[in-house]
Amino acid sequence: MKRTLFAALTTLTILAAAFFLAPSSNVDGLAKSKAAVTFNKDVAPILFKSCADCHRPGEAAPMSLLSYKDARPWARSIREKVVSREMPPWHADPRVGQFLNDPRLTQAEIDTITAWVDGGAKEGEARDLPPAPKFVEGWSIGQPDLVLKMAEEFTLDANGPDEYQQFVIDPGFTEDKYVQMSEARPGNRRIVHHMIAAVLPPPESAQPQKAQTRVDLEKRRADRAPILYKEGFVLRLRPEALVFDDGCQLPNGGGGNQLDGSGQYSFGTALGGFGPGRMPPIWEPGTVKKIPAGSNILLRIHYSKTTGQVEKDRSMIGLVFAKQPPRKESFTHLIANRYFRIPPGAENHRVTACWTTPQDIHLISATPHMHKRGKTMEFKAFYPDGRSEALLNVPGYDFSWQTIYHFKQSVALPKGTRIMVTTYFDNSARNKNNPDPTQVVRYGEPTYDEMMIGFIEYTVDGQSFKPADALSVKGATQ
Repeated sequence: MKRTLFAALTTLTILAAAFFLAPSSNVDGLAKSKAAVTFNKDVAPILFKSCADCHRPGEAAPMSLLSYKDARPWARSIREKVVSREMPPWHADPRVGQFLNDPRLTQAEIDTITAWVDGGAKEGEARDLPPAPKFVEGWSIGQPDLVLKMAEEFTLDANGPDEYQQFVIDPGFTEDKYVQMSEARPGNRRIVHHMIAAVLPPPESAQPQKAQTRVDLEKRRADRAPILYKEGFVLRLRPEALVFDDGCQLPNGGGGNQLDGSGQYSFGTALGGFGPGRMPPIWEPGTVKKIPAGSNILLRIHYSKTTGQVEKDRSMIGLVFAKQPPRKESFTHLIANRYFRIPPGAENHRVTACWTTPQDIHLISATPHMHKRGKTMEFKAFYPDGRSEALLNVPGYDFSWQTIYHFKQSVALPKGTRIMVTTYFDNSARNKNNPDPTQVVRYGEPTYDEMMIGFIEYTVDGQSFKPADALSVKGATQ
């Protein structure tokens, strides 16, 4: 009996020690772990890798994160945003596709930032701080070989609706040029909501063209798009235009100017763009954008009148030319629907658009574009052999982030593959960004209208460049 009682008391003593001592040890260890996490040693490498592109002086983010002094006042906010995965911004479904520019933090990185904040957001030893990333001021692509600016400053009135303006720049190229990297930059971020830069090639049988005026360009746009009309400085769909929410049933897939399939809406050669959260395009070495001799460069800019005062802007584009012979040329196509009609109050309105590849291609990137009622967008491929595959799904589209999704490996799409873009719009009062849920909504450039555009970028299989073309890179840095 005594032996049994002694054994029981011994067991209780051991259990008590385990209960009281082990948790205390774990808590102490956790406290030490949190306290040991410092900005210089643990957090700075994460911020430099995943956040500094935007969070640095002169960029769109509201604060810099390049130093402890910059980051410390925002510590709790940083913790909140990374734990909720609002930052870094990424809206693609992780179960569909793999992307080269996916900025999402790993769970280990999120835990490190959390431990840093919970442990008092310590700075740490100066010797532990890695070198800050090097940037060329004002550019994400490094120092451009050539910067092309609008010929003159543009003056934006203080009041009234948004404006879409087009500006033509003559670069004076007397030979074909091949661009390896490009970056569009606003002159005045307060008013430039987004901008697209494109190549305007000369007529096939003409000498290098004279720069066109904005008036000429607007007339060309109106002539080519009879279903649209101009209201102030923007184009809108004519109210009497027929309704086709399922653009895939139309010969033009939903994006042309005529229902018989003619007047396809082609974007030509896009050099890049600027928009909220949008980074410069990524092309692998040897993949280029071609600017034919005599071409002009078009800057198409959406101005928002948000400051309540007269503003000026002189935007630009920087070009880095290829330093080696080109192997592939990149092309841009818009898979769009212009004929949809979103009823008032509709919470989940479906719209589609389709495009069939005319040749074998490799898909480089996909970009959803809608306005404030845009809810989701999916890109799906239907192959000639009967297979189908989701390429990109964005279930939580956010107009504030115009993200280009660059595929980690380009996607082979044989001739005859149909790409279907499916979008859902929320025109209900539950959509906090909805300008007016009581209105019928159709296609138009102003943000109180809607757009349904899936931009794709691709290369054509079997491309070859003539020796003269390949050698023209020798004058690229002029």
